[in-house]
Amino acid sequence: MKRIVIFASGSGTNAENLIKFFHNSDNASVIQVLTNNPHAKVLDRAKKLKVSALSFNKIAFSETEDVLNILKSSNPDLIILAGFLWKFPESILNVFPDKVINVHPALLPKYGGKGMYGMHVHKAVVDNNESETGITIHYVNEHYDEGAIIFQAKCKVNNNDSAADVAAKIHELEMEYFPKVVNDLLK
Repeated sequence: MKRIVIFASGSGTNAENLIKFFHNSDNASVIQVLTNNPHAKVLDRAKKLKVSALSFNKIAFSETEDVLNILKSSNPDLIILAGFLWKFPESILNVFPDKVINVHPALLPKYGGKGMYGMHVHKAVVDNNESETGITIHYVNEHYDEGAIIFQAKCKVNNNDSAADVAAKIHELEMEYFPKVVNDLLK
């Protein structure tokens, strides 16, 4: 059985979707959720779904080996960033090479990089009159949103779409494709 650890910073809808998808799987299960936000709704979602969940601060994440040691003891086959907003430290990436992936709410390389997350991305897509957008699932490296692309799914952006409309379309793509891509990666 493959072991998944999820990092999230906010409400945790992607984390919840992944936990539910793998709940009765013979292939993998989500064994832990980690967050940098002690008030993140993802903690409640994980608790409700009976998955271990912990919060940590910047020092534990990037200045000491506390989070790295948690990961070593969990021994994950895959680490998933699902709405996790901090840059991942090289110290963790070096111990788990090609085992850390992220979902980004745009078609990379467009609209990636520091500060490009959530509604910031969707607003930029609308402001630039893009005709399409989508999601990118990619490996994480030492730079924001520059790791090798694993999968992309697209959706149309209509002339009258607001950033919230685009966000809803992106959310649907994430819910549909993210668990399937993770499952395929772990096979």
